[in-house]
Amino acid sequence: MASSKTAPASTRLLALRCIRCGTEYAVGPMFKGCPACLARGLPTNLTVVYDMNKIRQRFNPRHLEGRPGTIWRYAELLPAEPENAVSIGEGMTPLLPVPRLAKRLGIRNLLVKDESRNPTWSFKDRLASSAVSMARQMGASVVTGSSSGNAGAATAAYSARAGIPCVMFTTRQFPLTMRVQMAVYGTKMIATPTIQDRWRMVEACVDSWGWFPVTVFVYPLVGSNCYGIEGYKSVAFELVEQLGRVPDQIVMPVGAGDAFYGTWKGFKEYRELGFIDELPTMVAAEVFGPLENALAKNLDHVEEVPWGPTPAISVGLNTSAYQALAVLRESGGIARSPSAEEMLAMQRQLAETEGIYAEVSSVISLCVAKKLVEEGKIKDDELVVAFLTSGGLKDPETTAKHLPEIPLIEPNLDALRSALESTYSFAF
Repeated sequence: MASSKTAPASTRLLALRCIRCGTEYAVGPMFKGCPACLARGLPTNLTVVYDMNKIRQRFNPRHLEGRPGTIWRYAELLPAEPENAVSIGEGMTPLLPVPRLAKRLGIRNLLVKDESRNPTWSFKDRLASSAVSMARQMGASVVTGSSSGNAGAATAAYSARAGIPCVMFTTRQFPLTMRVQMAVYGTKMIATPTIQDRWRMVEACVDSWGWFPVTVFVYPLVGSNCYGIEGYKSVAFELVEQLGRVPDQIVMPVGAGDAFYGTWKGFKEYRELGFIDELPTMVAAEVFGPLENALAKNLDHVEEVPWGPTPAISVGLNTSAYQALAVLRESGGIARSPSAEEMLAMQRQLAETEGIYAEVSSVISLCVAKKLVEEGKIKDDELVVAFLTSGGLKDPETTAKHLPEIPLIEPNLDALRSALESTYSFAF
């Protein structure tokens, strides 16, 4: 099969730079992170370096009239050239006040960034749009990845939009909704016995056949495709556009930390360009706490921690990537982990109070925001944005297990009143 070719010269892209050691490499198909750090046993992702002087001449966030309502309204700060953009309308998701829930949580100024409104109903569309656009620019013959959920669906959809074949490696143990969504886009799905096996298969295809990877596949984790992570910068750009300012704290669900790092980088680039003066505090909402562990031990890497079953399957990792740890240290942030019971209760609480049905993995941001209040780490005048990564219909089976069974009644008012009281504790 034909392999990916080096990206054509760009007037904006200068290099790929290691997040840890700062070593720079030519822009091209580098998907395993920094070779220098890998040789030292410290796997670390690369990030795209732009010519900021040229961007200043071409881009001003105060003058976005006539630009698309997608992440490509910020095209100068994305790696692919606009003519290679693969878009299905991703980005510009709602930033919603949640006053009833905020009152319960004790947060005066709480907003949620609802990423379920993206084309495949999750934040991964930002990653996929930017990554697959670079796959098109590099002349990739096949797009690939490893996923049992949101990343796989997004990669499949954007590959279909680009007209590039997609092969996704997965396991058999994942929700039917996710499986159907990936398959319907025409993805060639291949199952392997373990998660690690699927990562090894992606690596083999990248090394042997030159396929273009979008998702995580290097272990220990470095994160997803560095060009794809650039798509997450649009979260920061949108928040500034929607709010007219920078939030005080941003709480995000974190697995490998792709969106966490991308959002932070977006704010830093806006500050470098002179568009903002402040940066937010970034808070990681985890399932098993590997980042919290790394901070507590003052580690220069993220080690594995114990893990087990969790309803938050999309971010249910017992390790993370250095990129996420770097964000916490740079922003002065913290990491916290809720229990499974807290996640499931928050999913219902958000839906019942605000009419938003989010995936369990999404609401861990709100669980952690609640913990910050209890710990006195959110001030009364601070503006907090909680990131909701995807919609609840991605995994309805998990929600269904924790909902009451629908009562069957005789069709009369006495039976109705009794059922409402006994099943729903609803008296009137």
